Amino acid sequence: MPLKQYGVLKGRPIGRLRDADDDHYQILVTDGKTQHRIAVNVKSSAPNAPSDLLFQSVDQLPSSLTKALKAAKNGYSALKSKPGGIAQDFVRGGIADPTKMVPVPPDKPGAKNDLKDTLEDRMKAAMDDDKAVIYAFGEKWGPEKKKKDQYFHFKPGNGIHDIHMNQGNSGKWKKDNGTWQDGCLMIEYSGNKWFALFLTFQSQTFSTDDKGNPVKMAAKKAAK
Repeated sequence: MPLKQYGVLKGRPIGRLRDADDDHYQILVTDGKTQHRIAVNVKSSAPNAPSDLLFQSVDQLPSSLTKALKAAKNGYSALKSKPGGIAQDFVRGGIADPTKMVPVPPDKPGAKNDLKDTLEDRMKAAMDDDKAVIYAFGEKWGPEKKKKDQYFHFKPGNGIHDIHMNQGNSGKWKKDNGTWQDGCLMIEYSGNKWFALFLTFQSQTFSTDDKGNPVKMAAKKAAK
């Protein structure tokens, strides 16, 4: 079953929490009227799989995409999960390259891999740049009218998560599978400079069918 509220959140970064919890990096953005939290996964809790995520970062994006992002309204915009728009698909879309995704390398010899450090550097630069804009693709939650946000304490709680590939899942995460609904983080800096981060759990597979479900080995052999 695909994500129910897939879309993109556009806003100005005004806060960040590197160590609010072990599994996520938290970003606070405003669209000028409403605050939102972006919860970016930095570790996996999948059983029998490495905890480190695979990632690819790029600093160049297609002009058609950047034009569409700049033209998008501030705040959350629902996206149709199909080609031809700005919806993301790591397997079919051509921007993310599965063959170039690797585990996050250590910053120093002997250091533990830490995606938080990569995000911290990029977010610090974004917050120091008064023209920087964040674009987070994933699934919306809220507004939670009677609840404050658990990390930044604004009310109502509101935000976006699943900022990672949302297909190729097995087990209890299979319910989230779908095509053209992958999550990622893009940052626009002054001077039309860009940064995009694509994340995938090592428990996921890039071999997916037209519903985003893993392609079984038997099916692969039959196709040959």
